[in-house]
Amino acid sequence: MKHRPRTLEIQGTNSRHPQENAQPEIGFHHFLSSSSDPKMKAKSPLDRQIQSLFPLALASVLVIGTARLVLDNLRSYKSNAFWLHGDPAGREHRVPMLVLPEDRIKDECDIFEGRWVWDNVSYPLYREDQCPYLVKQVTCLKNGRPDSMYQNWRWQPNGCNLPSFDPLMMLEMIRNKRLMFVGDSIQRAQFDSMVCLVQSVIPEGKRLLRRVPPRKIFTIKDYNASIEYYWAPFIVESISDHATNHTVHKRLVKLDSVANHSKYWEGVDVLVFESYVWWMHKPLINATYGSRDNVREYNVTDAYRLALETWANWLESSIDPQKQKVFFMSMSPTHLWSWEWRPGSDENCFSESYPIQGPYWGSGSNLEIMKIVHHAVQQLKINVTLLNITQMSEFRKDAHTSVFTERKGKLLTKEQRSDPKTFGDCIHWCLPGLPDAWNEILYTYLLKDHRTIL
Repeated sequence: MKHRPRTLEIQGTNSRHPQENAQPEIGFHHFLSSSSDPKMKAKSPLDRQIQSLFPLALASVLVIGTARLVLDNLRSYKSNAFWLHGDPAGREHRVPMLVLPEDRIKDECDIFEGRWVWDNVSYPLYREDQCPYLVKQVTCLKNGRPDSMYQNWRWQPNGCNLPSFDPLMMLEMIRNKRLMFVGDSIQRAQFDSMVCLVQSVIPEGKRLLRRVPPRKIFTIKDYNASIEYYWAPFIVESISDHATNHTVHKRLVKLDSVANHSKYWEGVDVLVFESYVWWMHKPLINATYGSRDNVREYNVTDAYRLALETWANWLESSIDPQKQKVFFMSMSPTHLWSWEWRPGSDENCFSESYPIQGPYWGSGSNLEIMKIVHHAVQQLKINVTLLNITQMSEFRKDAHTSVFTERKGKLLTKEQRSDPKTFGDCIHWCLPGLPDAWNEILYTYLLKDHRTIL
């Protein structure tokens, strides 16, 4: 990673070359023999210098001894400091991570209002070929994309600066905790992004990715922490809940239940929810509310509202706001029709290399759904942070996987790539890319509330 971790430094001994601090050596035997000679009535200047330095030397010995006792006590199993910030087994004692004041975003700053700035020095935050956990769906360069400029854009809020993403700080904030992303394949990409953002600072053998459908679990041994993903495309239950064998075109949603899902969410320290694209296949959706036998068509917005009410009821009955944090990601936009940002054209996101400049809102982002999300979050009796990433993502027509991706587990063929209007994926995003910026914002909010324990 390109950003250095900020740590609280403990000052040690002078690190200059020994010759720079060289002083004449005066042993205790010289001092004692000189001071005990009765014939030496007149003290030499050197003797007087030694006597004047003796109290200072004695005080230094006492200070060093006391410090040693304190450190020895801190290393014991009874020390709260090392229980919190180090390995109780004693092999390595870490220094607490320090959050600088400038890294805490102020409440008055709206970090979702801003622009994309070209930055090929600090970005990307990791390299595609150096993160072994990325799936074929998102590895656009490996899949043949000829340009990489989509990786070099930094989100710049209008009124402040985002703190630099520090993987060690991120790991410190989830020490002894679970961070879980819940949602569809868009949310899975955010999970993949977070894993790639932190994995480079975790030693080999200390990290492990397990696939336990409907979950993916990335564990960090030294931090007793995990970053997880849970497949729930509608948040509520549906016939599409199998992580790999799910139907796309036939959708049936159980609007009044999250029971099969929520047993995996119980006790998770940081939950990040997202659900949108799967709702938008058609204006109507088959669903049940109450009896499973009473299947009928719902308007998508009505169904979405009922689903979020069910989700909200679970949150209020199950979340401990003193111990758990909950976030909800607003909708991830699509770029299916180029005439929306380039009038007169008839293409999609294929071959786009630059973000949209200026005001833009695509027809793929449903404003009614946005209103439902805002209302649901505002009505909750517990605090849920809405991460409104829609507008910033609307600008990124260049960042989709397009034809440099897979379909049904296989990379697109040469013939399929030659037909981007049919096979171009303008829903999902390349990695490194836009989801990294979403995680930078999530990191910013976690950092804002983080308290360093000294």
